[in-house]
Amino acid sequence: MNILHLEASPGWGGQEIRILREAEGMRSRGHTVIFCVMKGGGLVAEACKAGFTVYELAYQKMAWPIAFVRLLMIMKRHCIDLVNTHSSLDSWIGGLAARLMRIPIVRTRHLSTPIKPGLNSRILYGFLADFVVTTCSTILPMISSQSGKPLSSIRSIPTGVDPARMEFSDEETKNFRQSLNLSDDDFLVGTACFMRSWKGINDFLEAAHLLRNLEHLRWVIIGGGHQEAYRKRAAELKLEKIVYFTGHLANPIFALQALDAFALLSTAHEGVSQALLQAAYLAKPLIATPVGGSSEICLDGQTGILVPPFAPQKVADAVGELMLERDKRIQLGKSARELVLNHFTIQHTLDQMEAVYTQTT
Repeated sequence: MNILHLEASPGWGGQEIRILREAEGMRSRGHTVIFCVMKGGGLVAEACKAGFTVYELAYQKMAWPIAFVRLLMIMKRHCIDLVNTHSSLDSWIGGLAARLMRIPIVRTRHLSTPIKPGLNSRILYGFLADFVVTTCSTILPMISSQSGKPLSSIRSIPTGVDPARMEFSDEETKNFRQSLNLSDDDFLVGTACFMRSWKGINDFLEAAHLLRNLEHLRWVIIGGGHQEAYRKRAAELKLEKIVYFTGHLANPIFALQALDAFALLSTAHEGVSQALLQAAYLAKPLIATPVGGSSEICLDGQTGILVPPFAPQKVADAVGELMLERDKRIQLGKSARELVLNHFTIQHTLDQMEAVYTQTT
């Protein structure tokens, strides 16, 4: 099958990484994958490095006519069998081009945020998509209702963990804890994300403040993003001695392994977080909010503890419970790993996406 991925997003984050990993997996299964991505976008260099054919397009509305014509030529040149769109702009222009060429369209929706109701939804998720894939199940009814598409043509397929990319050495993990000046007795709670306003970092810091007098408890925020405001807030709360910021880590797996518990306190927009899945794969007990797809991984009382958004006291209570109850956190971590191995590996993702592609064509 000749598959064309369209992506108008200029960034490089979980969405773009999912597209690339899925493309690599499909290529390993004998499919040919082509990319048409935003000029200068984050996917360009990474997809080229991975050996894919990549076309750079200007997806901005002023350049639509040129991009539209180029897409028609690319689809014809490569005998495309299926188009997979990922963002709003590429869904419009790519969807119209694919319809003109009578090529089936799969639309992947990576966020759990509501879609615009009305004609916009009817066109983008109805007329310009033969099948819709989401990354968490909570938004399936919303998409069906607003687009008019039957639930039989919508499916949740989270981004699975790739065990081959989860490699680290014990020395790396040991060095990471030593870099934070931790002793063997210290209990380390961490979160990992590209810091945005909706990732719950303020709640993480407030929980640390509430438990600041608990001996041997330390906190770490792994990742880059908009961190200056959070560093300032940590300083205001005088948390410098117990809360650490790592900045961006190219491969944070060894840092996740160094944790005793993992927290993801998103307040909106979350699909199924890769960091949450990776922590679960590493058998870390989870603390998460029931936002987006997080509750599909953090099963309350089974793989972790669910807390409400904007509730630092609940976060503090959960951390205190896990810190004191060693047997419980070991069992939660063990169950979290089993959940990922049984349902959330990259092979599960590829199997389900390949089935969707086959069904759609």
